Amino acid sequence: MNERVLKRLEYDKVLENLAGYCCTPLGRERVFALRPSVSAEEIIKAQAETTEGRKLLRLEPLAPTGGYSDVRQQAERASHGAVLEPPDLLSVGHTLAACRQIKDFLTARLETYPLLGEIGARLDYYNTIEKNIFTAILPGAEVSDSASGALGAIRRKLARTRSSVKEQLEKLTRSAAFQKYLQDPIVTIREDRYVVPVKLEYRSQVRGIVHDLSSSGATVFIEPMAVIEANNEIRRLQAEEKEEIIKILRGLSGQVGAAAGSIRLSLDELGHLEFIMAKARYSRDLCAEEPLLGQNPAYFILKKARHPLLSGDVTPNDLVLGRSYNILVITGPNTGGKTVALKTAGLLILMAQSGLHIPAGETTELGIFEQVFADIGDEQSIEQNLSTFSSHLNNIIHILSNASPSSLVLIDELGAGTDPAEGAALAQATLERLKDTGARVMVTTHSSELKTFARGRPGVENASLEFDAVTLRPTYRLLTGKPGHSNAFEIALRLGMEQNIVERARDFLTKEQLEMADLIKDLERSRQEIEGEREEAGRLLNEAREARLRYEKMEEDLLSQRQSMIEKAREEAGRIVLKMQKEAEETIRAFREQMAGESAREREIAILEVRKKIQAIKPGNSRQAPVSQNQEQSPDWYTVGQEVFVPMFNMRGLITAPVEENSVQVQVGAVKLSLPLKELRPAEKETASAGQVHAGGTLIDKARAISSQLDLRGKRAEEALLEVDKYLDDAGLAGLARIFLIHGKGTGALRIAVQQYLKADPRVKSFRLGEHGEGGLGVTVVDLA
Repeated sequence: MNERVLKRLEYDKVLENLAGYCCTPLGRERVFALRPSVSAEEIIKAQAETTEGRKLLRLEPLAPTGGYSDVRQQAERASHGAVLEPPDLLSVGHTLAACRQIKDFLTARLETYPLLGEIGARLDYYNTIEKNIFTAILPGAEVSDSASGALGAIRRKLARTRSSVKEQLEKLTRSAAFQKYLQDPIVTIREDRYVVPVKLEYRSQVRGIVHDLSSSGATVFIEPMAVIEANNEIRRLQAEEKEEIIKILRGLSGQVGAAAGSIRLSLDELGHLEFIMAKARYSRDLCAEEPLLGQNPAYFILKKARHPLLSGDVTPNDLVLGRSYNILVITGPNTGGKTVALKTAGLLILMAQSGLHIPAGETTELGIFEQVFADIGDEQSIEQNLSTFSSHLNNIIHILSNASPSSLVLIDELGAGTDPAEGAALAQATLERLKDTGARVMVTTHSSELKTFARGRPGVENASLEFDAVTLRPTYRLLTGKPGHSNAFEIALRLGMEQNIVERARDFLTKEQLEMADLIKDLERSRQEIEGEREEAGRLLNEAREARLRYEKMEEDLLSQRQSMIEKAREEAGRIVLKMQKEAEETIRAFREQMAGESAREREIAILEVRKKIQAIKPGNSRQAPVSQNQEQSPDWYTVGQEVFVPMFNMRGLITAPVEENSVQVQVGAVKLSLPLKELRPAEKETASAGQVHAGGTLIDKARAISSQLDLRGKRAEEALLEVDKYLDDAGLAGLARIFLIHGKGTGALRIAVQQYLKADPRVKSFRLGEHGEGGLGVTVVDLA
């Protein structure tokens, strides 16, 4: 791609933004070397790498993809025998450690991130070098005592010698006879040797070597004769220490130099990784998507495309070229966004062919353009004696000479800068020639002749940037298939030109021009009104659909709730029957004890009678028993308030509504059901005797008598929880939505036990302490599921 074209389309600014996501020169160098590719294989792989980077950021945002530095110079110097300083070695160590961590991370996730995993696989381990560097170099870039045994021994001896010298001098400064000579009773250092500050007038009284004089001249720093040999020993040990450090650094540098070639290759892979992650972060911040690369060359379908360098509230547009038409002529007002539309199309093509995601919709599709030509902006040159028109003409001549079916041509203000009539004619001839070449062309213009040229001509289409006739402002929306109007008079008024001047300008237009302008305005106003009504209709349709879905959900919930209530009623009935059976068995046991004195035959006969009564209340008997047709009653027989028997539930119920279409509403326990008349039987009117239980009647009585409050005060936790368990069943059966458990304030133990129980109970939706007027801390308010 031509570098001037890249600059005209502001490709360089995209690269600058992309480079801002890199932390080292390793990635930045790759960014600034990036250029659009014409190889489908390269583009697909580059796009896949960016997508994989986005996936890594989304799934594992804290992944170790950094922590290294550009140590290529250090490795190169080490390979030529140079001794690296501790800070350089520390940078190398951190980079090798990051290399190891990244390799371990990516190779362990090769299936999830195959392309990044390949980069990780190409990285090398440098465990020995890394370990040796961090053993020898401390975090502050100082050589550690443990770097070698000799260095440790030298430093220990040096510390002892320094301590001995300081002790001798401190003893001297504490001497009463010597203190009068000193300016201060301290020990200090000059030229790496321990000295004491002596008053100038007593200089001859202290034997030793003078190393310095204070700025005031009142103090001389003297090394006493007694410590000269010890100070010499310190200097000798310091020299040994320095030699040993150089030896250690030389050894570490040699290890780095031996692996320099491999390190350079690993750094190249790290730069590639940094480049990919920079593209991924740029894509994320742009809310960009990977475009679909089509099979056919030289076309694009850009959905909701946005210019990547514009910030704030950017109006997205659909840009299509190369399918039903190859030339798009865009008209519209100044400052309406025509040039931005050209640059958006061109720049997004360049970005996509560079492996960058583009700020457009997910359904965006494009082919590959081998060449992109752009004539945008003013390139007049005094040095080359080129006017604006001349520079544009030179660009167009170059384009006509090189355009092909795989080219994208972008021309801003085609035919401008000269006589309007001649410019329009030249523009039409240029478009004809470009049409013959098969190139994909987008041009902007204010020329009415070009609007006419595009109308009805195969392969050429009009488009315009919308202008709001009410607010007199551009909306920046591209309308394909509709020629635009320049709206020069309206823009002049909006920018502050006097109205009488604008009105006078209208007088210079021909009658046909005025009629055409008014016609276009009317069409535009009608289109905007129709579009507004269509948007309103769409909004109402969406609201209707949402309401329908909401009501369907409510119906589904009601049916589910009804089924749940039926199941609860059945479970409650079963529990009551089981309880009665246990009570009956207990009655039999007591009865046997009472009958112990009777004859065996009389006892068995009495027991058999009791068992028959119990058998009558077992669940399922009525459901299994055959029902004769003569048991059914006519609809007139059933009345509101009448008690009936429901065989399918083996329970009694009350009729709560008149008969309608051979069905009637029956309350069975706490549940109201609509049942066919054939499912009902007359309830037998008999008094309950020993061992008989009417489960339906029990449930109805319970539903009527249950209270919304349960008083637990004075009970132990075990007793209270048993009562709570039973009460929750009763309250659910009665259809209560909210109940109040009164446990009192006291020590709070009972309240804690009750609330711990409620947390684990599926029958409880939520609970809270009572508010003011509900009992406060002494009451727990429970909402049932």
